[in-house]
Amino acid sequence: MFPIPALAIYLLFIIYPICAAFSYSLYDWKGIKKLEFIGFQNFKNLFTLEPFNTMFWNALEHNVIYFVVQMVVQNGIAFLLAYLVFQKIKGSGFLKVAYFLPRLLSVIVVGFLWKLILNPTYGTINVLLDKLGLDSWTMPWLGDPSTALISIILVNSWFGVGLSLLIFLAGLQSIPTEVVEASRLDGVRGFRMIRTIILPLMIQPIIMVTVLTFIQSFEAFELIYAMQGSMGEPYYSTDTMAVFFYRTAFGGSSSDSVAIGLGSALAVVMFAIIAIISAAFLALTRKVNQE
Repeated sequence: MFPIPALAIYLLFIIYPICAAFSYSLYDWKGIKKLEFIGFQNFKNLFTLEPFNTMFWNALEHNVIYFVVQMVVQNGIAFLLAYLVFQKIKGSGFLKVAYFLPRLLSVIVVGFLWKLILNPTYGTINVLLDKLGLDSWTMPWLGDPSTALISIILVNSWFGVGLSLLIFLAGLQSIPTEVVEASRLDGVRGFRMIRTIILPLMIQPIIMVTVLTFIQSFEAFELIYAMQGSMGEPYYSTDTMAVFFYRTAFGGSSSDSVAIGLGSALAVVMFAIIAIISAAFLALTRKVNQE
């Protein structure tokens, strides 16, 4: 039987918003009032008109940094923790649950919690550094443009490491035990075991985690909004495309003008980037499955 209800939900909540955003991007707007049809002018303005083009490339750069750091820090730590749990070390069952616990919290709650921890005056991190005699290391983590974005990405990595861990652990548990045992009998152990045996057999979980990390990185909004607001403070150093879209389409402050057409063009560009890169990763997954 053809799944009419599922198709209707998909069309209503997925296809219609995408088509509507593309349609809105082709018109000029005055506030929320649609004016004349202007074709791809909003896209041209997004890439060529100041200050929008500067903000776009700045936000895109931050999204790329977000993805790269999360891949290295979040997923690197997640894989190592998953491997330790896979080795059935003492308390591995508890650790598996403990690592996933932050994921159960609301992103907004996580943002406000870490905003307090990173507070330059009474935040836990600076207080501990001061108590340890490392007061020269204390700094306004979220107030310094050189550390604000990295601080948020590391918080996001702390929040997301549990999900990546579970996916990696599922991949490790799917590896035939006889392959691992045979490798050990041949003297393959430690890092060599990971590099030559385990990683090649975990291509699918790695690609899955990469796709999820990419999508999450290029949709990064809630945590940044909770910790730094809609302006990507300080001085747009934590701005991402999703935050830039919110500020453009809905107005980040009372002084911002709403540009629905430009915001819709940005939404279409974001969707295109995520869809194309994700499709490329999924094509790679199918190729791996066929091999």
